[in-house]
Amino acid sequence: MERRELGNTGLKLSCLGFGASPLGNVFGQVSPDAALSTVRRAFELGINFFDTSPYYGGTVSEMVLGNCLEALAVPRNDIVVSTKCGRYADGFDFSAERVTKSIDESLARLKLDYVDILHCHDIEFGSLDQIVNETIPALQKIKEAGKTRFIGITGLPLGVFTYVLDRVPPGSVDVILSYCHYGINDTALVDLLPYLKSKGVGVISASPLSMGLLTESGPPDWHPASAQLKSACRAAVDHCKKKGKNISKVALQYSLMNKEISTVLVGMNSPKQVEENTAAALELSNVGIDEELLHEVEAILQPIKNQTWPSGIQES
Repeated sequence: MERRELGNTGLKLSCLGFGASPLGNVFGQVSPDAALSTVRRAFELGINFFDTSPYYGGTVSEMVLGNCLEALAVPRNDIVVSTKCGRYADGFDFSAERVTKSIDESLARLKLDYVDILHCHDIEFGSLDQIVNETIPALQKIKEAGKTRFIGITGLPLGVFTYVLDRVPPGSVDVILSYCHYGINDTALVDLLPYLKSKGVGVISASPLSMGLLTESGPPDWHPASAQLKSACRAAVDHCKKKGKNISKVALQYSLMNKEISTVLVGMNSPKQVEENTAAALELSNVGIDEELLHEVEAILQPIKNQTWPSGIQES
């Protein structure tokens, strides 16, 4: 598995990252044995980056991931673990008091002395000025206490990243985690990459399948995309299927192609999913992407290119 440097952190992440939200049973039940075999298979196949949050499954994802890492007795220096703060099952709270308490709770569930990255989760749902003036300084204190090595921010609207990064002292934020903005249907994150590089900020991208839009099973009923976007993605899925291909594989490979993005996070809940995703990553390295199919899919998706959906409170 290819390793890529994450901004100025010195961390080297597997280009494919393990999204642990499914371990919180958010897409259906995952037994403890299935979770353990999934995490084990990921580590065996070269994945070293594991991402979770207290929000996923109402703390279940963190607990399950912690149990798996303990059972596998993986050397701490061989893995990179990130969790989040500010978003919880009962809502959002970006206060200094809550995030300071949150990291201790997360470390207890993960059975770790520290996390490598602590992200402020979905900041568009809070006051961005509170994030700048209260939350980030609180995370700096957590970092100074040795409970996290680096600080990140996550969100859907790309504008929240520039708003915060332009207002905090240089080096206060080490990483951003963006989702649904680097895939075949939406590459808006590309325009932000030079800016992030100039700030010394590492880039993690998540949801290369656009929260289910680029899958044969299709998006969940609650997916916020427009009918036009859903329809175009369905047409692309059907086109690939007719050719005996799976759009999810092409979409994942496309997202992995940009080496300025350190890692692409994908939720995984079975050894089979891990094997399919790592095989797609290795095939990309060794053989390359199916260019003809990619161009055909891009043509189908062109009318909705970079179409997104609202997220967060109006300020964002």
